[in-house]
Amino acid sequence: MNHMSGTKRSTVKKASAKKPAAKKPAAKKPAAKKPAAKKPAAKKPSSESASELIDAKLAALGDWRGETLSRLRALIKEAAPNVVEELKWRGTPVWSHNGLICTGETYRDKVKTTFAKGAALKDPSGLFNSSLEGNVRRAIDFFEGVKVDEKAFKALIRAAIELNESK
Repeated sequence: MNHMSGTKRSTVKKASAKKPAAKKPAAKKPAAKKPAAKKPAAKKPSSESASELIDAKLAALGDWRGETLSRLRALIKEAAPNVVEELKWRGTPVWSHNGLICTGETYRDKVKTTFAKGAALKDPSGLFNSSLEGNVRRAIDFFEGVKVDEKAFKALIRAAIELNESK
């Protein structure tokens, strides 16, 4: 029996000896993360002017979709002169004012504006025609040849800003 109790002691000693060894590599890993934090900061200057990048994207489309999104962009700026333009999510134009207002997406057959909090907005003109089943977003699909109800669109932009400012 003395032999077994001796085995137990050596097992206990080995287990306690392994715990400090596991802590040493963990201390080295945070030091490796510090240089990685500097890399994203270097990417910011490349997106100096989102407006210029959006201009280039619209020009590259070269068809009715570019014209439509350009007109919607102008209406957004008329309704919200202090709007912030950004490119996010694989080059999607995004407009914000105290929070996200909407995005402008182009597809083969349509231009879509998705309102981040569209489900909370009143839409008396019935512009929202897409993403109607969601609890948060609402969207408007614009198809070739369809005239934009500019007054109603600008009212939705203003309502989205008011909602952002109220929260």
